[in-house]
Order: sequence, then structure tokens, then C-alpha cells
Amino acid sequence: MPPPGGFESVKYKRNLPFRGPGGLAILGGVTAICAYGFYRVGKGNLEKRELQREKAWSRIHLVPLLMAEGDRDAYRREQAALTREREIMKDVPGWEAGKSVYNSTRYRSPDIIVL
Repeated sequence: MPPPGGFESVKYKRNLPFRGPGGLAILGGVTAICAYGFYRVGKGNLEKRELQREKAWSRIHLVPLLMAEGDRDAYRREQAALTREREIMKDVPGWEAGKSVYNSTRYRSPDIIVL
């Protein structure tokens, strides 16, 4: 016989857990994240371009200084080489230190620099 008060009611309702945000919300989130990423990439590209421009102009402005430094270094090395040549060839009669080996008065920059 049934218990007093009757049987318990049958639970037929589905009890599914919450499965997360909907497709539209996910699409909106992905779109927002991508838009922010593209914004940051654009700002990074602008900054990189500005740094490249700054580097180029700094090199342009440094060229005269570096050329002058190279000229001073070449002159110092040339004078040291002449001094060494005078010291080495002092016993050779008729030797002129620093005289060009070419039969021309045209200036030629030294092709080889002895370090």
C-alpha cells in the first residue's frame, strides 16, 4: 500500500548546469580584445618609426664628428709611421722618409693603415 500522504512526486525536470556566456557575448569579447591588440600594435609601430627616425638623424649629425675623429686618427698614425720610417732608415744614404713612391704630385689617401 502507498505510504500515508502518498508517494513523492517524480522529478522529471532537467537540471542542466550553466554552460557559460552565449555566442554573441564571446564574439563581442574576442572582437574587443582584437581591437585593443590592433590599437596597441599601431601605437607600437608609431613609436618604432619615431625611434628609427631619431636614430637616423642622430647618425646623420654624428657623421662629421666621426669623420673628423677618423682624420685625426689617420694623421696620428701617418706621423707615427713617418717617425718609425726615419728611425729604421736613418743609416741609408739618400733616403727621404715619407716621400711618395709614385711619380705624381697628386694626393692619394693611404690604402693600407698599419695598426
